[in-house]
Amino acid sequence: MDIKTATALRRLRLVSGPEAVSFLLLLLCSVLKRTTDFNAVPVMGAVHGILFILYVIFWADAWNRTKWSLKTAALYFVLSVLPTGGFFAERKLKREAEDAVIASRARQEGVVNA
Repeated sequence: MDIKTATALRRLRLVSGPEAVSFLLLLLCSVLKRTTDFNAVPVMGAVHGILFILYVIFWADAWNRTKWSLKTAALYFVLSVLPTGGFFAERKLKREAEDAVIASRARQEGVVNA
């Protein structure tokens, strides 16, 4: 895995957690708006919107660089629209990056011919 691909995956991983948190906070603010006088939906909506747009941009970049299959790319996109999906995406991306580092070290040591 080259450095640009690793960076694209890292950016996607780093934005997936905050995007999931902002989605949950937006849902909470929506409930509070309807049950109390507290209305933070416009602020949280903007924050979540920015983070979601960043997620989609980083997702497209990662898909382009990693050459994921359509199934894998679709999985990461679907995880972005589920309330807690960003947490699962972050964990899966972290595992994928760790596996890539292990494979790279194995190739350098001549253990495998990948």
